Amino acid sequence: MTTTLAQTIPLRIIPRLDIKAPNLVKGIRLEGLRVLGDPAVFAEQYYEAGADELMYQDIVASLYGRNSLTDLVRRTSERVFIPLTVGGGIRTVMDIQGLLRAGADKVCLNTAAVARPELISEAASTFGSQCIVIAIETIRQPDGTWKAFTDNGREHTGLDAYDWARRAVDLGAGELLLTSVDREGTKKGFDLEFIKRLAKTVSVPVVAHGGAGCEQHIIEAAKLGVDGVAVASLFHYKNKSITDLKKALANAEIEVRL
Repeated sequence: MTTTLAQTIPLRIIPRLDIKAPNLVKGIRLEGLRVLGDPAVFAEQYYEAGADELMYQDIVASLYGRNSLTDLVRRTSERVFIPLTVGGGIRTVMDIQGLLRAGADKVCLNTAAVARPELISEAASTFGSQCIVIAIETIRQPDGTWKAFTDNGREHTGLDAYDWARRAVDLGAGELLLTSVDREGTKKGFDLEFIKRLAKTVSVPVVAHGGAGCEQHIIEAAKLGVDGVAVASLFHYKNKSITDLKKALANAEIEVRL
């Protein structure tokens, strides 16, 4: 019987910071964005509070055909010493190289990977699969299926999200980020049905994102086999500290790094 990574290593708590240059922003279903402040300041605070990793996502980069996070990544990496994943507007191997050189540990691809899936294989062979995260942005359809989207839920790909996730792994993705666009920012909990379907059927780590509103939501996802949770509102609005969240997870017998 195959043992999942979630059973053998601690659950990763990953603050996600959505960027609309130069600000940290937060919305609901990736829309209605509210400016919260300097992302580098938030990143340092989360690092000091015990975050296991950080994620920067430029949420308008693909829309405007740009990648503008290099300076922010460089500034953050000088003060924050935990893994940093960066996404948004990454189109080429050269884009990936620039971000890794600036201090990113991993890059997160979506739009460019859907447009040209061979980019996944090229990137994995150049930098190693462990550097390549594929974002699976899903919206549940009326018929109960999940479709994959790009541009932070703005563009329909026509792809089945489950099939696309598995194909991305076959192409060399080293990690999957599952974003439930229709739950993101709502604080109503993760899409547990989709997580359950995917998390234990792929051979790479899976991170759940979209909908966490309380510690119980994170416990529920952890018990389904995810390797990490990407959390935004819960931390940005100080509804729960990283320390308190980890204590609650430990009390629920979820292994975490305290």
